[in-house]
Amino acid sequence: MELTAALAGGISFVLAWALGRPLIAVLRATSAHQTAYEDAPRTHQTKTGTPTMGGLLFLAGPLVALVVAPEPATLSLAFLVAACALIGAVDDTMAIRLGRNRGLRARTKLLLTAAIAAGFVWLLLQPGVLIGPLWIFGIGHVSRVIFVVLSILAIVATTHAVNLTDGLDGLAAGTVLPPLCVLAYVALREGGPGIGIFALAVAGSALAFLAYNVHPAKVFMGDTGSLALGAALAGVACATGMQLLLILIGGVFAAEALSVIVQVTSYKLTKQRVLRMSPLHHHFELGGWPETKVTTRFWLASLICSLIGFALVRFSL
Repeated sequence: MELTAALAGGISFVLAWALGRPLIAVLRATSAHQTAYEDAPRTHQTKTGTPTMGGLLFLAGPLVALVVAPEPATLSLAFLVAACALIGAVDDTMAIRLGRNRGLRARTKLLLTAAIAAGFVWLLLQPGVLIGPLWIFGIGHVSRVIFVVLSILAIVATTHAVNLTDGLDGLAAGTVLPPLCVLAYVALREGGPGIGIFALAVAGSALAFLAYNVHPAKVFMGDTGSLALGAALAGVACATGMQLLLILIGGVFAAEALSVIVQVTSYKLTKQRVLRMSPLHHHFELGGWPETKVTTRFWLASLICSLIGFALVRFSL
């Protein structure tokens, strides 16, 4: 089954890579261009005009997974990713048409992703989808209520944490790869082959996207991609009972989200900023680090966090 999962990842990579150039051409032809935030570092102004919504390529992963392993678990995960990608696509389209980086309101996106998360968890809890009793790594057997609450929180938090992280070329797509591989290992080891196949298929599409997104990026993923990636990561974590481990293996995403919370809270209470700018990657940029250095260091941090998480599950399960 490990070979099948690896094959799914390879097919997803080839499919997403092959579709990359045609998609970029379509995005350029339809003027689906990114406009840099007014308050972003000045070096980001050169990014204005780069095509966005390239995250549509991530849908290659769920598609391949459904073909290779058409089972209830993969169907549930595909629903979650596609629905979150749709929310992101609406957001991106609104921002493009308005000619500024303002699409759906943050509160609206939170509520929509929470509703989709609830629907996904409902699907997970249907007979025959999850193997064995409800269980969460680090806690043990849990009630249905605890599983539902932690799963919805994990999905909402992760989708928006990945969205915040998507601020530099290649940052979010590269950072998501190590935790997806850890979760794929857990799924394959614990008897959830379809879930493992799904995780590696999404990882394959993310790796292919990097070919077009590393600095200087030829295309951005947009909210279409960041919400889809976050949903895939959190969905696989929920399906494997790894909601709490996600805080560790997704440590970079957690740090990015926390940096925004700390910055906003500090400014509202004291009128002082803790960081030069949030999210965290901008703090390092304004400290003089080149964009590529910030990205590679965050990739390394994600790898280290994931290796620690891998060691925990390797010797605990």
